[in-house]
Amino acid sequence: MSDGSDGDGGPVAHGFPHLDAVRSAITALYRRISPDGVHAYDTSLVPADAAFSDVDDLHLGAQRVAGALVRHLRLPQARVVVGFRRMEHAASVELTAGPEYFIELNDRFRTHRRDIGAALAHEITHVLLHRLGLELPGTRDNEILTDTVTAYLGAGWLLLDAFRQDAVSSQKLGYLTPEEFGYVLAKRALVFGEDPSVWFTSPQAYTAYTRGRAEALRDLQRPPLTAAGWAGRRRYAKDRRHAGGNPGTAPDPSVPYSFEGGPEGLRVCFPCPTCHQRVRVPVRGRTRARCGLCRTVLECDT
Repeated sequence: MSDGSDGDGGPVAHGFPHLDAVRSAITALYRRISPDGVHAYDTSLVPADAAFSDVDDLHLGAQRVAGALVRHLRLPQARVVVGFRRMEHAASVELTAGPEYFIELNDRFRTHRRDIGAALAHEITHVLLHRLGLELPGTRDNEILTDTVTAYLGAGWLLLDAFRQDAVSSQKLGYLTPEEFGYVLAKRALVFGEDPSVWFTSPQAYTAYTRGRAEALRDLQRPPLTAAGWAGRRRYAKDRRHAGGNPGTAPDPSVPYSFEGGPEGLRVCFPCPTCHQRVRVPVRGRTRARCGLCRTVLECDT
């Protein structure tokens, strides 16, 4: 796991530079463990399970939090060995067949104990993904996958809460920007009816979550979904007319949908707002579609 900053005043990237990769990671998760598998994580890790005070024994406390994360992520129960050493990154994990889990944390967590849970959440999700055989090519995409899955399965609010800034210093854990963590947490919240913002102790985390949530809500308001706004509907109608008279033309990359011709007439292809799998439906006005991957029912006006 790499830091998003040096933890001591380094720059923190903002915005949504990895959004396409995040959406692909959500799709990959649904494909690998199925909608029922995702819904098995309908309750997030509670703050008490990650709490770590300065009076707690360092190693026993770290092992207690790690054990709670192992249980939350539904990994086989095994002893978690947590060590501390000087290293460039925030943490690392040994991906072996088990039965023990070996995790090393950066020495700075000896005095930054409130963020031990965040670092452990990311590393233990690495273990989960390793056991699932879910991996993307390249370090960058794999780290984005790990951050996304950590957040989507209910432990990643810890990573966003570790984002803090003041006049002289800044800290962020994970590869995603704070707003991207907020986006994934909001996507999860829309599925499970949660409000993770009540758990944040960092005001910067709360702000990033609200920005991420706004982006997640926009996913629900793009045509051909019926919740699309007037401007989007007007653009969609124009594109639909053009596609009807010009079959086979390349789709405009600035819009999330495309049109396909066929023996049964024009169809529109667009991403499911929940899992981002592509959905194809006939162009015939108001219709209801079900995503073939996550089974979300979509109200459309095609």
